[in-house]
Amino acid sequence: MSIGSVIGALVIGLIIGLLGKLVAPGKQPIPLWLTIVVGIVAAFIGTFIARAFGVEETSGFFDWIELFIQIALAAVGVTLAAGLYSKRSVH
Repeated sequence: MSIGSVIGALVIGLIIGLLGKLVAPGKQPIPLWLTIVVGIVAAFIGTFIARAFGVEETSGFFDWIELFIQIALAAVGVTLAAGLYSKRSVH
């Protein structure tokens, strides 16, 4: 794994995480690092799901179906992380 791969994963994780945070309901008071982690995990799981259904490649510049799956997973992940993080920081 090269440094470019790591930087790419961080950038994609940030973008997917922020998009997930944008579409998730309510306010998610989680730190940026947790948003990136959720985004990276959502990107990997979303790619796996897209491949399993045979929709990892679509016509056009973006693989829209795969991206939609990743953002939906990130929204769920950010919501769960916000709930767990807020409970953890209270105690």
